[in-house]
Amino acid sequence: MSTEPPPDSDSPGDKRRHHRAGVTLLVEYEGADEFLVDYTDNLSTGGTFVATARELPVGSAVRLALSFPGLVEAITIDGVVRWGRAGDEPGVGIEFLATEGQKRLASLIERIRARDPKVVARVVRVLVVEDNPHVAALIGEGLAGSSRRSADVSFAVRTATNGKDALALLEQERFDALLIDVYLPVIDGANVIEQVRQRLGLRDLPVIAVSAGGEAARTAALTAGANIFIDKPMRLRQVIETMRTLLP
Repeated sequence: MSTEPPPDSDSPGDKRRHHRAGVTLLVEYEGADEFLVDYTDNLSTGGTFVATARELPVGSAVRLALSFPGLVEAITIDGVVRWGRAGDEPGVGIEFLATEGQKRLASLIERIRARDPKVVARVVRVLVVEDNPHVAALIGEGLAGSSRRSADVSFAVRTATNGKDALALLEQERFDALLIDVYLPVIDGANVIEQVRQRLGLRDLPVIAVSAGGEAARTAALTAGANIFIDKPMRLRQVIETMRTLLP
């Protein structure tokens, strides 16, 4: 679980429906399972500890926005700071107020456990291997934007800038799709794809290869085992639509 302080905001409607929260803290969990464990251990008891370096005096009104990859809509809970801790692991102890947010959270727990698609979207983990950080960021932002526009799938993106790092990630973590440039430093994309199919045995992993290298790059990628080849410069919509098409 991690936290970060987004800009404070309350719409007029929020002010009428909820306790006025002076500070909003975004609490992000790695996944639904981690969130459910924290709910059982802490959130269901009427309060929780939030790790944050932000100084919040005892008595401060706070609003927690709880989220994890795939959660269709963030859950907010209002509370009050009851104690604080400094040192290497700073944070605050928060007591929840009896608000609609806490009641809504309790009513959603079973639906989250059951992975109700109206509450929790399918999380698709994508590894983007691209040595141009601007292009990698553009793809990541585009997939995230696609998730916001369509709640059926939520994309979680990891990046690597060379073939060696990509193979290390593929050995350590599970991914649902791979988008890789053909021409990469250290180990080229075609070599990575071949190792993915042969050495790692990931024969069913959807692989999208991209390059400005023309027919030579296309032949190398498809021969190595890529499912699809897209010429650069590519349209972001084309990448997203191709990704969705390849997913089971």
